[in-house]
Amino acid sequence: MADNNDKNGLVYLLAGFGLGTIFGAVAGVLFAPSRGEETREKLGEKLTEKFKDIKDKTETWVADRKKAMEDRDAAEKLGLDNK
Repeated sequence: MADNNDKNGLVYLLAGFGLGTIFGAVAGVLFAPSRGEETREKLGEKLTEKFKDIKDKTETWVADRKKAMEDRDAAEKLGLDNK
């Protein structure tokens, strides 16, 4: 029974952190020195940059993994695997 209460306490704690983050973000936007339109434009630009960066890194990672798999498969076909 105590274990269940511990889990509930953790859920409430995480929910509190989540709500605090949301309220903090809203308050930050409302009290920002820039106009709302400027703030949204800057935020949109930053998000676009981050998403592009994440996309580029993901594509690079996938290409690296494909190359590694191709190299491994080629080595196995030639009997060069280190098993």
